[in-house]
Amino acid sequence: MKQSPPLQPPDAAECRAACEHIEGLQRAIGAVLLGKQEQVQLALTCLLADGHLLLEDQPGVGKTLLSQALARSLGLQHKRVQFTSDLLPADILGGSILAGETRQWQFQPGPVFTQVLLADEINRATPKTQSALLEAMEERRVTCDGQGHELPTPFFVIATQNPSSQIGTFALPESQLDRFLMRLSLGPPQREAEREMLRGEDRRQVLNSMPAVLQPTALAQLQQLAKRVHVSDGLLDYLQDLLAASREQNLHGLSPRAGLALLAASRAWALGQGRTSVLPEDIQAVAPSVMAHRLAGDRRAAQALIASVPVI
Repeated sequence: MKQSPPLQPPDAAECRAACEHIEGLQRAIGAVLLGKQEQVQLALTCLLADGHLLLEDQPGVGKTLLSQALARSLGLQHKRVQFTSDLLPADILGGSILAGETRQWQFQPGPVFTQVLLADEINRATPKTQSALLEAMEERRVTCDGQGHELPTPFFVIATQNPSSQIGTFALPESQLDRFLMRLSLGPPQREAEREMLRGEDRRQVLNSMPAVLQPTALAQLQQLAKRVHVSDGLLDYLQDLLAASREQNLHGLSPRAGLALLAASRAWALGQGRTSVLPEDIQAVAPSVMAHRLAGDRRAAQALIASVPVI
């Protein structure tokens, strides 16, 4: 099979312009979600890498606010689905209904047919309903009654979940977790940020007045630019060493899909730093968020793995 030619790496001017756009997004989202610069940067990296994002934390720390700010800042159509124990797959995907006078079955799209789907408290739905998103997240399409229906472009799932120790939650299966490129935790705000929230304007009002910083076409251009960020053979050796070490140290090591996710996230992170090529610190910056939920949800195991593998 004839291989396609490699993508031309971006030049320095392209990366500087992209970095300015990304920093503008970070400032806009940071004005809504105070004191969470690193998490905002990682969330944007996930979307620039064309991946899905899982936000896990206690209720009330800003998970839903971050997901809504991400969609609004990028000028994307978004819909929110509140996951509950009685939610059915058809409530998300849609289904066939008898249409009016023709009395013929027609497909009625569900809320998944949007550019950003906020799956709020995804682990409060049953595994059957959770798995309804698998095809949509992987193939960017939905099959109903044997017919395939393409989803809009771009298509992101931003899911929030509460800790599994809480009552009424269902743990996400490994196959579902693996479809999320990153998992982030926000944590409580720092004292100064919390004081600003207590004194300042309601964050929902700030969100509602937030303008779009980029249009979807500009987002698509940034995603394509991220794919062109250069990765040397030495960096690929380092990435493969991380994957191999995970398989030696863990019964359920990182899969090839995890390796591709780590590569895509590293490229997007490097672009956000204004660089034309990936450095080892780019891989290390995103690796815990990419790997932890694939290693039994243990962030400390991911950090220990990174520390155990020398940079070539």
